[in-house]
Amino acid sequence: MSQREYHIVVLGSGGVGKSCLTAQFVRNVWIESYDPTIEDSYRKQLDVDGRHVMLEILDTAGTEQFTAMRELYMKTGQGFLLVFSITSQSSLYELTELREQIRRIKESDSVPIVLVGNKCDLEEDRMVPRARAFKISKDWGDVPYYETSARRRDNVDEVFVDLCRQIMREDAKNAAARKGPRTTRDRDGRGPKRPKRRGQCTIL
Repeated sequence: MSQREYHIVVLGSGGVGKSCLTAQFVRNVWIESYDPTIEDSYRKQLDVDGRHVMLEILDTAGTEQFTAMRELYMKTGQGFLLVFSITSQSSLYELTELREQIRRIKESDSVPIVLVGNKCDLEEDRMVPRARAFKISKDWGDVPYYETSARRRDNVDEVFVDLCRQIMREDAKNAAARKGPRTTRDRDGRGPKRPKRRGQCTIL
């Protein structure tokens, strides 16, 4: 079976830990110092439910930077991690606008998305209650919500695997739609039924 390649885009405001999350998933490393990202691309092979997939992961700049490039990311991406920090309410609110932009560009309400509350190791600095984040995930159509810690590697693999499963389901649904419904005559190989030809009618 050929290996499928899926394109994942990691979005969120600056400083929420997008690069730390991605680096932990791809390379098993924790990035201690914060260096604002312009754009980084990673590749990682993954086994999901017995299927081999190659993930192309795009780690983007914060929402306040390079916004002109964001539309291109959204067009090419198949799944999106929308990341905020549990220590910043504004970083969560910014994701609502990002999600609306994704839906508009994709012209779909069923885009694979995972909502990620990062930095859960900083519980004493929490500004976003879990209930608030769960309500937003429900309002978005019950998108999965995870709280992660890139530092402790909590739920890091889980968010990427969940998103990959969503992409696989969407991929299978689109493939089935392209094939279209099959009739009995299609299945038995005789092709579509032709209409009977009527005899000519002559008026005297």
